[in-house]
Amino acid sequence: MLRAADVAMEEINWLWPGWLARGKLHLLAGDGGTGKTTLALAMASTISRGGQWPDETRAAAGNVLVWSGEDDIADTLVPRLAAAGANLENVYLVGDVLQGHRSRPFDPSQDLDMLAAEAERIGKISLLIVDPVVSAVLGDSHKNTEVRRSLQPLVELGAILDCAVLGISHFSKGGGGIDPLLRVTGSIAFGATSRVVLVAGKPRDGDDRILARAKSNIGPDDGGFAYRIALAEGPPQASYVAWGSALEGAARDLLGDQPGYQGEGASEAVTDWLREVLGAGPRDVADLRREAQMLGHSWRTVERVKNSLGIRSRKDGKEGGWRWSLPTEDRQDRQSQGGGLGGIDGAGT
Repeated sequence: MLRAADVAMEEINWLWPGWLARGKLHLLAGDGGTGKTTLALAMASTISRGGQWPDETRAAAGNVLVWSGEDDIADTLVPRLAAAGANLENVYLVGDVLQGHRSRPFDPSQDLDMLAAEAERIGKISLLIVDPVVSAVLGDSHKNTEVRRSLQPLVELGAILDCAVLGISHFSKGGGGIDPLLRVTGSIAFGATSRVVLVAGKPRDGDDRILARAKSNIGPDDGGFAYRIALAEGPPQASYVAWGSALEGAARDLLGDQPGYQGEGASEAVTDWLREVLGAGPRDVADLRREAQMLGHSWRTVERVKNSLGIRSRKDGKEGGWRWSLPTEDRQDRQSQGGGLGGIDGAGT
């Protein structure tokens, strides 16, 4: 046990104030096509050369470790680092694991001890990138306990090395106004275990994309930056991040004009869903809310479609909850009870 009075309080040690902190686990998630890996490499490049962040603060130069299970080192990762202006002397890329005379791919769910030893040998590690972070999960990535247990070694490695750990993940399909945290693929434990969650989105119009803070337990949890994915001619050709202006607002609002987020596509999807689920009979509103959230449908969109379809709402007795039904089923139900069309719901509540 530690008595609080005996603990020396410390400040958060920021690499990028409000965005990347030493000794903490971070998550970067987004839809395909938003350039998540390129974003992560832009951060790696800034740290490797002690460069300037998009908010004009400056990074302290340090070493970076990068592991990617999706991109090739020679034709993708290093060209992107070079295009971003990285000091390549300070970036180390995790290759295969050698066992005797044989090699196998690095597995972050099993090989972190070896990585820790190499990181200690290199020294002065400021950032570790794990892409994708789901590869660190030994078991079912949709089960909270298994995800938390698997991410704990990453959390501990970040603390031991005093470096920021940045895991990359994807968004589930659909949006409909749902909180970006709930769109992260797999268990909610990915977002819950991370101290800072960054999200990337691409609005409908233009080339600009958005990087926003969706969560932070240790600093501000809103705001963002516009950015573009530009192409360096090379050779070889490679993409890099060109930062834009600072943005204000919550991540949910900043990403609110992405395709399918609140637009016509969302309304059409909700219309089809409500017709299908209510076609089988009346449903409790509480159940519909839970199902809508799981599917990524905004409740505001659901209520708007409810009104356009003329869906009826009725309380199930004095102690019961509210139930929705399609107009035809509602009339049939009341007629079968002898109430005709002039029952208590005749006003269309």
